[in-house]
Amino acid sequence: MDKRYPLPPFTSETAAQKVKTAEDAWNTRDPERVALAYTPDTEWRNRAEFVNGRDEVRAFLKRKWEKELDYKLKKELWSFTDNRIAVRFEYEWHDAQGQWNRSYGNEMWEFDENGYMQKRFASINDLAINEAERKFR
Repeated sequence: MDKRYPLPPFTSETAAQKVKTAEDAWNTRDPERVALAYTPDTEWRNRAEFVNGRDEVRAFLKRKWEKELDYKLKKELWSFTDNRIAVRFEYEWHDAQGQWNRSYGNEMWEFDENGYMQKRFASINDLAINEAERKFR
């Protein structure tokens, strides 16, 4: 298996780099590209949905970005240890009817020795906003 740098154990610099890499990938809204960052048997909890394995990740992301249009994400490193990173994030999107939302949350990530994310647990809350209230354009 190839390595996905930076590898654990993380330093402040490499943890921040991992967070920025994830932010950039998710902002492509490309399920194929994003899914490659995860182990083949990855475990997720996203809100109340449980996702297992890359195939389910791809399907989940495809559904997500079909609903969450013009998605734009910002992530911030919150904390880290050897092979774990905690992130706070917010993103904006609108639905098919044009209602804008800002979603806030926290993620806990765990990586394998090759730098692939093997666990992702996300808690997320949504806030309906007016287009004029958007932060991310």
